[in-house]
Amino acid sequence: MSVIVVGSTALDSIKTPKSSNPRLLGGSASHACVAASFFSDTSLIGIVGKDFPARYLNLYRKHQINLDALQIVPGKTFHWSGEYEVNMNNRRTLATELGVFETFSPELPKSLQKVPYVLLANIAPALQSHVLDQMRKPKFVIADTMDLWLNIAMDDLLKLLRRVDAFVLNDSEARQLTNDDNLPTAIRKIHRLGPKYVIIKKGEHGSLLSSPKGLFLAPAYPLQKVVDPTGAGDSFVGGLIGYLASRPGSVDTNLRRAIVHGSAVASFCCEGFGLNTTTKTTRQAIVKRVKELEKLVQF
Repeated sequence: MSVIVVGSTALDSIKTPKSSNPRLLGGSASHACVAASFFSDTSLIGIVGKDFPARYLNLYRKHQINLDALQIVPGKTFHWSGEYEVNMNNRRTLATELGVFETFSPELPKSLQKVPYVLLANIAPALQSHVLDQMRKPKFVIADTMDLWLNIAMDDLLKLLRRVDAFVLNDSEARQLTNDDNLPTAIRKIHRLGPKYVIIKKGEHGSLLSSPKGLFLAPAYPLQKVVDPTGAGDSFVGGLIGYLASRPGSVDTNLRRAIVHGSAVASFCCEGFGLNTTTKTTRQAIVKRVKELEKLVQF
């Protein structure tokens, strides 16, 4: 089955203590689409400026990502610049230039309005809702978020949560949203806001799923070296929904395996700058890491 992904499409300039890489392909939609494309037909809904490099459009096409809903308009592409410390859990933003993204209004062609799997990647909740308004009874909708929207768009986010099947956020955002430091209690509160499934991202410590089948802890793939974690969370949720859309049967039947596949894809993201390593990997390499993750949790 097919997946649509709406989110940011950006040029990222990333600095670490050992390297500096300007204007890499980035943004939540880019990372999520590439990850999903390993498993399912994937369409990208986003916006870029006329300065967007042709090689990045070709990279999307190499992964057979449908670009019918990618707007290419006069102006500058969204640009983000950030710097990581030696401990890559610590990152600071150096610059954010919205460019054409500032006036982005996602528009879906009729050919995409009946796609069954929808990923509302990390953008303003009002834009996520705008996409849902154009969909016709999707089978499964998952929304990602970040602390910024909790700070400046809480009302819009709460309205969105009543409309989605699954909600993805990190542990600090779960505590902020619910004003509860106890994670299991916070998860129950999030369920009461609407989502049937809640997925907590815990970075290098994996993820936690709460569903009608109970709690499920998934490990992160243990890496010997992390080069750049930018986009890992987006790769995780993209791989998750791509795998889910590729499998017959119910969401409950497949969601745990989907999460482990998302973790495997995210591990490749961390091994290179931007999408450099993810775009060079293969479905076979992902499956190999899934099998290694399975061995880690058998007892």
